This record gives sequence, structure tokens and C-alpha cells, in this order.
Amino acid sequence: MRYTLMLNHVEPAPGEIPEDELASFQAAFDAYAKDLEAAGVLRAAEILSSSELTTTVTVRDGALKVQDGPFAEAKEMVGGIFVIDVPDLDAALAWAERCPAAQYGVIEVRPAAIAFVDGEWRM
Repeated sequence: MRYTLMLNHVEPAPGEIPEDELASFQAAFDAYAKDLEAAGVLRAAEILSSSELTTTVTVRDGALKVQDGPFAEAKEMVGGIFVIDVPDLDAALAWAERCPAAQYGVIEVRPAAIAFVDGEWRM
């Protein structure tokens, strides 16, 4: 079953994290992604740019609206995702526990209802 691990955390200001600490985080995420890949469960991984670089798109009554910035204001933002394919929720939770972001943010674990895989929709 596919699960998405959504990494939610307060976004640091530019330069707020010291370079050595940032390097440590990068190494931890590199090791985590490689562990997921070695286990054969990793389907996708994305660490997102700052939310200030977000562009939102909506279409209402046939009218396109493009807006700079995130749609909702929140203290915590999605900073990245890992899509994994594991047997069950317990396995997904075990991987979420190992995620470096769990040390400073919240990992939302959500099962996929439907996934587009190899050119087709699957439940």
C-alpha cells in the first residue's frame, strides 16, 4: 500500500540554521532516503522550496486566478514528502519514526486512496 509521509514544520528564516547544522540535516535526510531506497519502498521524495516561492492556481466560474504565495497562512508548512509503498500502516509509521523531520516537526502519514502508477489508476 502506498503512503505519503508529509513533513510539516515551521519554516526557518534564511540563514537561521547554522551551516554545520544544515549540513547535518542534509546528511540525515540523505541517509534516510538511501535506507528507504535500499529497502525497496521509496517511490518518490521531494524536499520543497520555501513557501514564499509558492504560486497558487484556482479556476472559479471559468476564471483563472494565479496568486503568489501559499493559499493558507499557517505556522507549519509542508516542507517535503516521501511516497513509500509498504505492507501496512505499521510499516509506514515505523518509517515515519525514522524520518529526521520527526525531530523538529510533524510527520503526517496518509494512505493513498488512488495512485497513478505505470500509466494507470490503481486503488
